[in-house]
Amino acid sequence: MKHQIDGMNATSVDYRACAKPLLATPTRQSTGGLTRGTPAYRRANVALFLVGFATFSLLYCVQPLLPNLATTYDIDAATSSMALSLTTGALALATFASSALPQRLPRRRLMFASMLLAGICNLLAAVAPGWSWLLLARLVEGAVLGGVPAVAMAWLAEEMHPRDLGKAMGLYVAGTAFGGMMGRVAMGLLLDISTWRIATATMGLAGIAAAVGFFLLLPRSQGVSNRPALDFAAHRRLWVGHLRHPGLLRLFAVGFLLCGVFVTVFNYAGFRLSVAPFALGPTAISLMFLSYVSGMVVSPWAGQLTERFGRRLPLAAASALMMVGVLVTWSSALPLIVFGILLVTLGFFAAHAIASGWVGYLAKQGKGHASSLYLLFYYAGSSLVGSAGGWFWQHGGWSGVVGLTLALTLAGVTASLTMAEEARD
Repeated sequence: MKHQIDGMNATSVDYRACAKPLLATPTRQSTGGLTRGTPAYRRANVALFLVGFATFSLLYCVQPLLPNLATTYDIDAATSSMALSLTTGALALATFASSALPQRLPRRRLMFASMLLAGICNLLAAVAPGWSWLLLARLVEGAVLGGVPAVAMAWLAEEMHPRDLGKAMGLYVAGTAFGGMMGRVAMGLLLDISTWRIATATMGLAGIAAAVGFFLLLPRSQGVSNRPALDFAAHRRLWVGHLRHPGLLRLFAVGFLLCGVFVTVFNYAGFRLSVAPFALGPTAISLMFLSYVSGMVVSPWAGQLTERFGRRLPLAAASALMMVGVLVTWSSALPLIVFGILLVTLGFFAAHAIASGWVGYLAKQGKGHASSLYLLFYYAGSSLVGSAGGWFWQHGGWSGVVGLTLALTLAGVTASLTMAEEARD
């Protein structure tokens, strides 16, 4: 099977030969990887879809609550965003630290325990007696969720046949899109028929159910771990090595920039739409998160698209689509605002599917460490830019938010287009 490697000039190579280091990694003794069409491959995809659902429904279920929290606790928009930013910030640090866990730890059990504890933390947030206690529960929730995303991406990179890795990664990202959508839309719907506490508890129970389904479905590893526990110096060498790789560093920057834009747009779109001239209620505002359906569709498609056109140009095009979407939201017409949010969503999930799969491809060793660095930057963008967007909203309104996100998406397009040479490393 011949495949055109991204950014290479008129050079066609054997994809399986190039991917051989991914399968022959010292972490695992490979047995060939899960291949498309087998029962184990289908079960793994469903299980990892549930991982994405649970992680992102629990992570972002508070986003529709931000205007309500601001009113309830008499706080400003930037302060209310801490209910999300603290969680994503803790998740970023915990995800990074998770790559230093002993390689022999069973990843299936680690992901299950993390998902289960996160669901319990959401239940505790629902019964928290005050704002500080709610923030504490959300902080712990982000920390325990750190055992999921990087481990899931590393599991996919090691267990899937490289020929099918792009599609499998796309399906995992589709699960994150579905979880992000349901966490937000369900909260909006529940707010109209119950209290925010009942809505939050319901999402916690859904996360626990997804954890059980994941544990029952995910196949056991096909490889056998043969790497001894690494000391801190070895972990540091892997992290530093990835940070010195120009292509990986650009992908980390893309994750930071685009996730920051995506979260900022959704954080403050709710504030904008809840006041005049729109004055929409929680259910109506939550319906804008139905745009996540497009992410579920585009993520697997983007993974397959790289098999035909490489990764560089599709990644740049997806980033540019986000930029166009941000510009469209500048309109004062509600249909155009919704359309702009849809474009931002399409571009974001396509870019994330491509970039996350590219990280696993470029990292010849220490793929778990590379995935953890990507996600560290990714969630740091969500936390830092998401909170900073509150300042732009308070001082410049939606025009301020548009100015910030336009600058970041332009930087993302630039980073994507400069990936050609690094793809050869």
